[in-house]
Amino acid sequence: MNHLEQLAHGLREGRGFRHKRDIAAVLPQVTPGATTVPNGDDCAVMPDGHGGHLLFAIEGLMQDFVKTMPWFAGYSGVMVNLSDIAAMGGRALAVVDALWASDEDTAGQLLAGMRAACERYGVPLVGGHTNLQGRSGQLAVAVMGRANRLISSFAAREGDRLLMAVDLRGHWQGDQPFWNASTDSPPERLRDDLALLPLLAETGLCDAGKDISMAGVLGTLLMLLECSGVGACVDLAQLPRPHGQPAWQDASALAAQLRWLGAFPSYGFVLSVRECNAQAVMRRFEAHGIACADIGTVVPGSRLELRLGDQATTLWNLADSPFIGAGAAGRPQWSAA
Repeated sequence: MNHLEQLAHGLREGRGFRHKRDIAAVLPQVTPGATTVPNGDDCAVMPDGHGGHLLFAIEGLMQDFVKTMPWFAGYSGVMVNLSDIAAMGGRALAVVDALWASDEDTAGQLLAGMRAACERYGVPLVGGHTNLQGRSGQLAVAVMGRANRLISSFAAREGDRLLMAVDLRGHWQGDQPFWNASTDSPPERLRDDLALLPLLAETGLCDAGKDISMAGVLGTLLMLLECSGVGACVDLAQLPRPHGQPAWQDASALAAQLRWLGAFPSYGFVLSVRECNAQAVMRRFEAHGIACADIGTVVPGSRLELRLGDQATTLWNLADSPFIGAGAAGRPQWSAA
């Protein structure tokens, strides 16, 4: 295998891709047609009765994460939900949680992390469920939000430019695959940066995208493509990367490159933008000090093709193997209007 094929193989076999594929087993059990957008988006969406949309997001934290880093797990439980709300063009309204722990110390650290995130992002923690009789720490966090106009996973179109926006002003969280650009950042900046997404939706600059999740930037893109029923071609060399991160062409740095490709950034989005709006969207992020790059294009078909110099490979063919099982085939065309 050449270097690009090794990277593709490492992603397909990695933990992030495996965990996201679990969604396919349960998605058919979710009631179809009960929400404004099909199942598979970052949030469930319901009409708010006033021309806008109510958004509902929930995240469960991995038990090993909760055990080894309880404060940061609590913080992340809030942070990732706020990112889901923003990814759909929304503003968060309130947070609730469901927490199990075997001791008060673990529960206290989880709650302290959640409270810290809520205070920094300016969203209240309004209630939840607590149980101190668990055999181990477990945490789920849910957030409600509201959007005037939506950004959706089901709205990418052929010919769109694919943009990756990510806050590189951070650091790795220990040896975990978490890029933390949140806990040491000014609260006002955190709030303003999240507010960019609803502003992009409301000004008509973007209606398609997702926040970068545990599947990394390319796994997140795969989910976006599957929902929209399209393919893409991505130039790996264009992906933003932190200072000191090895160049993509460096074949000796496979592990470090896979770590960044699989990273869960505290602020990261993949957006599918009409070509005429791409420069304006990039300028909005860059004005906030957020790296934003054009990494490829949406194309007909079902393949996510990667390129690196003169190398090319198929990362995934959705026609052969669904990723989360949220394909758009047979569904009416979704519109953000």
